[in-house]
Parts: sequence; structure tokens; C-alpha cells
Amino acid sequence: MCAGKGSRLKPLTDTSQKSMILLFGKPLLEYIINGLIFAGFKNIILVVGYLKEQVKDYFKDGSKWGIKIDYVTQKKANGTGAAVLLCEDLITSDHFFLTWGDILVPYNMYKRIYDTFLNDNQDFILLANYTDDPYKGGAVFSKDGYCVDIIEKPIQGKSGSNLNNCGVFIFHREIFEVLKNIKISNRNEIELTDAIKLGILGRNWKIKLIKMNKEQFRGDFGDIDVYEQLRKDSTWLKDLF
Repeated sequence: MCAGKGSRLKPLTDTSQKSMILLFGKPLLEYIINGLIFAGFKNIILVVGYLKEQVKDYFKDGSKWGIKIDYVTQKKANGTGAAVLLCEDLITSDHFFLTWGDILVPYNMYKRIYDTFLNDNQDFILLANYTDDPYKGGAVFSKDGYCVDIIEKPIQGKSGSNLNNCGVFIFHREIFEVLKNIKISNRNEIELTDAIKLGILGRNWKIKLIKMNKEQFRGDFGDIDVYEQLRKDSTWLKDLF
């Protein structure tokens, strides 16, 4: 998912799509796609919007990477859930893998998630990382290895959780039905986290949690300080592979 304007990365995003900002010669999104390829994925859908031609001109149909890439356009910023809904007609399988287009996690985490799905018969999987305070993302609450609640952008210092939603998931396509029936949030968006919460509380979804430590998660690229840290120190590159 790479449709957002990246307002927290201005002025870089005045002329560049957030996911196309270069890190050591490659756009961020290329690192993510390489991770998905490492895990075994061959068909990828990119949700584009702001400066979408930068993404499409670079990746084209994906054949350079030995994969197939399709594109859908999110015409207005109406939420992560709305972005997921745009993909419904292109997804023909019962399950699909989803990741934000502005995060960096080790490639073996993508593979671990996919292997867990294949071997453990899980319909829903969520990747979370340990953190001091998940107020910038989503606070995840766990019990017996499963997500039992999730809160989008909780009040700083008051989330009551030390787990953050990384933005990497496996979903059963039932998520589409739930997204079509949730209420618009206070931010006037269709929130994916609201659908997850409704699935847990109203449909008894069991969402398997895969957890990683602070050091493994390179952060939300939406923050300018994270970008500056990654840009100045290339040692994180070796941790991806």
C-alpha cells in the first residue's frame, strides 16, 4: 500500500512519493518488494495514489523482478481499509498477504509469516514489534499468542501495551465483508484496525501474533527522524537479509 502523501516527510515528499524515496540507491518500496519475493510471492498488487506515476514508471509490470504487478488507484485519502477494499476484485484466493509501503522489516519475517500461514492453518496473522510506546501506530494486545484487541494511534503514554502493529498481515477474504460494514472513523476514514477489532469481538476471529524485538523493526518510514537515521547508517542493510 503506497498511496499516501507522506506529510510527515515534507519537503521530501513534495516531489517524491514516500515509498519511492531513495535509500542507498534503491527506493524504499523496492526493499519491501524484494522481501516479498524472498518469501515466495509472485503476484503483487500495489495501491497507488499520490504521485502514482513514479511508482508505475519504476516497477512497471514487475517482469524485471520476475513477478507480476497490478495497480489500483486510491483517488482520495479515505483510509487503509478503503485501500484494501480496492483490491477485492483482483484477489481471487481465500487469503492474501498485506503490508504497508513505508516500513522496513527483515526479509525472513515475511517468510516466517507466510510459513506460519502454510504450516499452522491460520486464517489471520499480524506482525507486531515490542516498543516503549505504540502511540504512533497501533497498540496491540495479546493473549496466548493471539491478538485480542487493537487500538489505532492511542494517546501517548496511555496505551497500556508494549506491542505495536507493524502493518504486515495475512487476511482471510472475509475482511472485505467486514470493511464494507464498519462505521467511518472520527478521522473520516475506513480504518483497517476497526475491521480487525470488529472481527475479533464480533466474529471470533483468531488472529495469530508474530512478535519481533525493537531492533528488528526499522520503524515507520513516515517519520523524518527514522529516514535520517537510515540514510546516514547503512548497517541496517545487512539485517534485512
